[in-house]
Amino acid sequence: MSQPAPAPLWRPSAELVEGSRLTEYMRWLEAERSLSFAGYEDLWQWSVTDLEAFWASLWDFFEVQFDGAATPVLASREMPGAEWFPNASLNYAEHAFAGKDDDEVAILHASELRSLGELRWGELREQVAAVAAGLRAMGVEKGDRVVAYVPNIPEAIVAFFASASIGAVWSSCSPDFGPASVIDRFAQIEPKVLFAVDGYRYGGKDFPRAETIAALQEAMPSLRATVVVSYLDPETDLSSLDKVVNWEALLSEHEGAELGFERVPFSHPLWVLYSSGTTGLPKAIVQSQGGILLEHLKKLNLHVDAHAGDRLFWFTTTGWMMWNFIVSGLLTEAAIVLYDGNPGYPDLGALWDLAEETGITTFGTSASYIAACMKAGTRPGEGRDLSALTAVGSTGSPLAPEGFDWIYEHLGEDTWLFSTSGGTDLCTAFVGGVSLLPVYRGELQGRALGAAVEAWDEDGNSVVGEVGELVVTEPMPSMPIYFWGDEDGHRYRESYFEMFPGTWRHGDWIEITERGTAVIYGRSDSTINRGGIRMGTSEIYRAVLSIEQILDALVIDIPKAGTEGWMPLFVVLREGAEMDDELKKEIARRVRERCSPRHVPDEVFVIAEVPRTLSGKVLEVPVKRILMGADITKAVSRDSLANPEALDYFTEMAKRLEA
Repeated sequence: MSQPAPAPLWRPSAELVEGSRLTEYMRWLEAERSLSFAGYEDLWQWSVTDLEAFWASLWDFFEVQFDGAATPVLASREMPGAEWFPNASLNYAEHAFAGKDDDEVAILHASELRSLGELRWGELREQVAAVAAGLRAMGVEKGDRVVAYVPNIPEAIVAFFASASIGAVWSSCSPDFGPASVIDRFAQIEPKVLFAVDGYRYGGKDFPRAETIAALQEAMPSLRATVVVSYLDPETDLSSLDKVVNWEALLSEHEGAELGFERVPFSHPLWVLYSSGTTGLPKAIVQSQGGILLEHLKKLNLHVDAHAGDRLFWFTTTGWMMWNFIVSGLLTEAAIVLYDGNPGYPDLGALWDLAEETGITTFGTSASYIAACMKAGTRPGEGRDLSALTAVGSTGSPLAPEGFDWIYEHLGEDTWLFSTSGGTDLCTAFVGGVSLLPVYRGELQGRALGAAVEAWDEDGNSVVGEVGELVVTEPMPSMPIYFWGDEDGHRYRESYFEMFPGTWRHGDWIEITERGTAVIYGRSDSTINRGGIRMGTSEIYRAVLSIEQILDALVIDIPKAGTEGWMPLFVVLREGAEMDDELKKEIARRVRERCSPRHVPDEVFVIAEVPRTLSGKVLEVPVKRILMGADITKAVSRDSLANPEALDYFTEMAKRLEA
């Protein structure tokens, strides 16, 4: 018997529905394809059933500029190995500049080093043309790799568009990555040119990077040139570096160059993203010019609902796929907003101040940032004019129901909150925002168009109203075309297709409700299984982090022969709080009531900080392996971590457990 639907936290207004890009697209389908749909669910069903018709409709609706033929749409549906638009050539960057007014603002940007500035389309065009000419002068050709060790500043976008415009392959890392971590990523793809900054500022502290650049140059003999942006200090001594070009000199030398676009095959590489690399060399994930173009045209227009006059923001670094995603905001008629720095400096109001100052309309962030604001008592709407802000996006990890409550309490009942889930692997969210649907507490609104997402049980049966493995049963254009260096495709198949051959298994637990909404329960490879009851760690975190004294947490389940296993919980306490019997009882009570009695932790330990990757993900599986006795060097790469010293506690605990 189906459960009655809960009351929604938000419903789209008639005005929003009328003016949404989704409504515009559905009307276009009716006029141009004689297709009409009763609502979003019917539209989604069509989009994943008639793949060729759906993706062909996006091609025409967004007026993709190309050479050759747009047929066939899908020459092969096989996964892995789907072949999209094999007879078409195009250029991603060309679509960003198409139809743009030179006087309109493209990018607003601020950082701890720079006050608020803006870049208009005409300026962006001139700079991209100059850098593209510079790259050609350095010998960069179609297919060559261009890498960037830069923060989230406009120069990064200029360099990326320049690379894409000539058909080169882009890859970036944030300058908070240590040299070994960067080398692990960039050296795999043998870049010809490196863009880098002399240093950066984070949390009020300066971090020079000249020595790191020198280490990168030494480790990558394929480099022909290094372009340095004097971001931290114009007087930085770069004499120790080889074949250095100054950013400003590069722009000046090629001033007046004409911007052109090399149209390349649909499946030509656009960029390389990387897995977290916590347990080995990061996988170098290659995505195509055409695949990303089509997916991001769809996602930013139809699902983020970007319009002319909007200002899109997502807090990110260049080392996270959300940087690539927000850059694709320039495929729409909206402007994008960049920020480089610590989102909690001088306090957690910094980004909300930016929202007011720039008139952000869509504020994208992570679930952990929202949780931090909740814990800190931040009140974004007090003393600020956030009237321009109409939507908030959340990703990175599941947003707790309390996070939904907090957004609506502090930003108003008219705010469209869309929690999303996807991944670096496809550089998109395949479950999340749908402007035509209501928002329910703790739930993602719906499955994205063209994303055949299902929840499967261990036997490969699709389930509704139950937790299962998140799978994608039909190909999507932004799926990786390959992993760099994976000549026979073994690592690719092993990563996504080993459990269910021919079907993409993503590695998350998901529930699809009878209403078509979704709930993400965390990574399936770190699931807690107690007495046959499986539970995502995110559910336990929601319970534990609802306690005022606890700022952060990590939970793992270590198997022990003849028992249900040992489930320790590690918590970070708020300053001044103490772990006493009362707090332990409260933890047990919250977990018992909100999860199940079986998921009450066996022991609770206080730690200084939770180990996380550079992109902010909790290191559950590596910590589990360390405590089970694995060699730490094989369990995790310290250079892939934001706070490698946080592992010391667990290595010492492993020794005690072994003794």
